[in-house]
Amino acid sequence: MNITGNTILITGGGSGIGRALAEALHARGNQVIVAGRRADVLRETAAANPGMAWATVDMEDPAALAAFGAQVVKDHPALNVLILNAGIMKAEDLKAEPFDLATVEATIATNLLGPIRLTAALLPHLRARPNATVVTVTSGLAFIPLTATPTYNATKAALHSWTQSLRHQLRDTAVEVLELAPPAVATDLMPGHAENPNAMPLADYTAEVVDLIERGETPRGEILVERVKPLRFAEAGGYEDLFGRLNGAH
Repeated sequence: MNITGNTILITGGGSGIGRALAEALHARGNQVIVAGRRADVLRETAAANPGMAWATVDMEDPAALAAFGAQVVKDHPALNVLILNAGIMKAEDLKAEPFDLATVEATIATNLLGPIRLTAALLPHLRARPNATVVTVTSGLAFIPLTATPTYNATKAALHSWTQSLRHQLRDTAVEVLELAPPAVATDLMPGHAENPNAMPLADYTAEVVDLIERGETPRGEILVERVKPLRFAEAGGYEDLFGRLNGAH
């Protein structure tokens, strides 16, 4: 992925990691379109970054995603980078009665089905471009779970697996497939995240990600800041210790 000269669609681009990445890529000379559910947040983001575009989309709605894909290609025919960043993360009590299936289903629809559906809508267009990139945003928790957020972890693990298959199937095309796996970053993804002293400062995270992309340091197609590597490679050693530190005593 080139760091400049692209037309980039970023879902979940109105806040948190998505907005920070959108602004950093916009500053590098890319045409950026931020998308999400909240028009007011998207409008404010675009207004703060003259030249940035915005569009609303509901990542849970299959019909809306298909229509959105067609519209964004019509409005931005040079689109060549898709960053699938939109996601929700909620704590769940699996012992609760009644069991909260609404949170489970919304998380799966937004974090897993949404990216797959939007990729399906845009892939024919991206395959027709001379060079294109699909970036899935997973999590360090795809590789070792934070047990307070079981469905979130599961969707990110599934998206990691799906990304590997997508990359392999597109290996003979002009579409590059990257996976961005963040650590805990100081955003409002969950209550308390922004104040968590163990979370990586958003500005530091964004700068490191952009630097890795610019230098092409994406081994195995993964964009990994140093802070996330203990999670990413936990299975290779120290898994039980790290699991205990993340989740408390067994």
